[in-house]
Amino acid sequence: MKFVFGPVPSRRLGQSLGIDPVPLKTCNWNCIYCQLGRTIPLKNVRGEFYRREDILAETEQALASHAPGEIDWVTFVGSGETTLHASIGWLIRQVKSLTHLPVAVITNGSLLYLPEVRRELSLADAVLPSLDAGNIKLYRKINRPPPELSFKRLVDGLVAFRKEYHGKLWVEVMLVRGLNDTEAALHEIATLLRSIQPDEVHILQPDRPPVETWVQPSDEEGLVRTRAILGDIARVIHPSSGFFDLSGTESLIDSIVGIIIRHPMREDELMQTLERWSPGEVDTALKELKSSGQAQVIERYGCRFWSAASAHYPDEIHSLVVAPGCRRHSPRGT
Repeated sequence: MKFVFGPVPSRRLGQSLGIDPVPLKTCNWNCIYCQLGRTIPLKNVRGEFYRREDILAETEQALASHAPGEIDWVTFVGSGETTLHASIGWLIRQVKSLTHLPVAVITNGSLLYLPEVRRELSLADAVLPSLDAGNIKLYRKINRPPPELSFKRLVDGLVAFRKEYHGKLWVEVMLVRGLNDTEAALHEIATLLRSIQPDEVHILQPDRPPVETWVQPSDEEGLVRTRAILGDIARVIHPSSGFFDLSGTESLIDSIVGIIIRHPMREDELMQTLERWSPGEVDTALKELKSSGQAQVIERYGCRFWSAASAHYPDEIHSLVVAPGCRRHSPRGT
């Protein structure tokens, strides 16, 4: 499938059927922690990148092919910024007419200052925007937006959306060690959150391959400090684990690419997902993935990650820090 993937295990949404309405990497931010690589160039003009009818047809097919209980949420999550698709509101409305499953939208929140975007997202059951900084300097350093997307527009959009929106508003804060996990930075974020009044604050850490090799997750002391300053409304969201559904296409390679283009996978995750196939099939598929130019292997935190070949990562020395739960993988001919 071209637009629909999974279900994949989500940190907050159980088994989530993903709908991706934008090409890789169509985004108006260039976040230092992004798992999908650098945004080259930044795009901040909304458009119908794919026909909305085609996206809806794939969604209907995917929903029909899964039994009750196999999907917990239907989630709009793009290979970039979801709300750049000009028909996101129409798509949400049509999907909700197809299923009783709750619908979520993951967004950076940068376009919520636009009344039409707020109206479109108001149809969703949950909206998950980002707030990684409490001041303009950190906003520019962490999220790296274009000049027209000011920090004031971001905050004003979140405040305005909360006043109009009656669903679940879960604000995400991605912690980066030494940047937004300091006491001063967290107090600034806490002040803004009191104005926004989200239902929950989700504390995330970069556990997928961050685009910039120097990005490190916060340590335990930083997490304790974050919970203390942001208060009871905040909770740490730990890395997800579960079943990646590779059905939906006739080709195993197409199924893998459909996941990693939106959700880079640790090599051990990928191997676990492929256990239902024979070792020979797996070996052949992984070799063909790399040789065909559809995938690349990125090393971060001492782990090997499979990602889309078209994602832009800097050519720098890989980090040698071993993340908890990861083991260093020796290079293999895959």
